[in-house]
Amino acid sequence: MGFTIGGSRSTKEFRSGTRRRGRMSECTAVAEYTGLWGWDAVPGARAASPGRDCSCGNARCAAPGAHPLDFGVVVPAGATLDEVTDAWGGFPGAAVLLPAGRSFDVIEVSAEAGRQALVRLERMGLPLGPVTATPDGRAQFFVAPGAAAELPQLLYRMGWDDADLDLRALGKGAHVTAPPSDHAGLGPVVWLRPPTLDSAGGPPQARLLLGTLAYICHRFSR
Repeated sequence: MGFTIGGSRSTKEFRSGTRRRGRMSECTAVAEYTGLWGWDAVPGARAASPGRDCSCGNARCAAPGAHPLDFGVVVPAGATLDEVTDAWGGFPGAAVLLPAGRSFDVIEVSAEAGRQALVRLERMGLPLGPVTATPDGRAQFFVAPGAAAELPQLLYRMGWDDADLDLRALGKGAHVTAPPSDHAGLGPVVWLRPPTLDSAGGPPQARLLLGTLAYICHRFSR
């Protein structure tokens, strides 16, 4: 409703207040990532629809709505709500991206394989970090930094180096879209396993999960 009885509040004032509340909600979400979970955050581009109209303004953008905005802004781990508000204020509506290779790396598999693997890993009682599901059908397991560099050797040691696996690791230089931000105009990223204080600050070593993830991926590839 854009007015009150007697006209004491105009539509313009209402919309302005709505925008302020929206920006504060965004900043609160970013501050949770930086202050509570201890992760860096980066403002990311948005897409109005899949494959089109990236907010970066580049008509030939190679990854619409799925890359950091090209301003070099990083809100560091530990930033308070006030600090986030100052830094994020210039990027209203930006997606929240988390840089890999700092507090965590990511092992990414298909969403179907990831859900099955997650159930198996939980039953085995193995330590787990946060896990997301993306709208383009991927599951992302947060693991300790260094996994991307170690992945080929780890797969070799486990005997999976010659297998055709839909599995990859994301490390330094890569970014993941944080829930509930939209990814590539396809919809929001969601948590399959949300972060906790323990899992955010100390995700498991990749080797603890990799055998199960590789096995499930191999089953899906047959």
